Amino acid sequence: MKVVIQRVKSASVTVDQELVSSIGRGLLVLAGVGKEDTEKDTEGLVNKVLKSRFWPDENGTQWKKSVQDIEGEVLCVSQFTLYGKMKKGNKPDFHEAANAETARKIYDHFYELMRKSYVPDRVKNGVFQAMMEVELKNDGPVGVDYRSEDAAVTIEIDTKLPKREKKEDKKEDKKENGEGEEGGGEALRHIYEFVLPPELLE
Repeated sequence: MKVVIQRVKSASVTVDQELVSSIGRGLLVLAGVGKEDTEKDTEGLVNKVLKSRFWPDENGTQWKKSVQDIEGEVLCVSQFTLYGKMKKGNKPDFHEAANAETARKIYDHFYELMRKSYVPDRVKNGVFQAMMEVELKNDGPVGVDYRSEDAAVTIEIDTKLPKREKKEDKKEDKKENGEGEEGGGEALRHIYEFVLPPELLE
């Protein structure tokens, strides 16, 4: 499952010129479901969205407060185009996205879990498979140097990215390949001393 998170001052969803949902300060979460995703993928993802620290604290120190800490709001919007690929030609390929039935089931679970894990009234939703118009006001101007406290925040999370190898695993691999820490990556060498009887040396 993929999400693109944007820190916003406000955001809204309109369908057929009718306002469906709107939030003030908080997060706009665009969520896409892949064909190999399951409801289990949503569990860690919801926690990551709610716990990630996108705001400064009272002293202006960056990346100290989460949307929960500031008592902000969350607007979830289904977005299958996050799985679009441009491998050949100029037409996007969406074969990695889940079918509508599967995507709806997993996305609905993601949204309900978000509500249960936070304050339900502070979590809003778009309309699945609708032609939505999404408007937002970034919390920080786009294009500002990344070190600036005024920079806009847009983060992507993918639950299917490969995990880094653990150091312990790498050490075990070295041992199996005959590599030691003192050998600089070279195979271990063993030296044996043989004592020959004098008569063989005549």
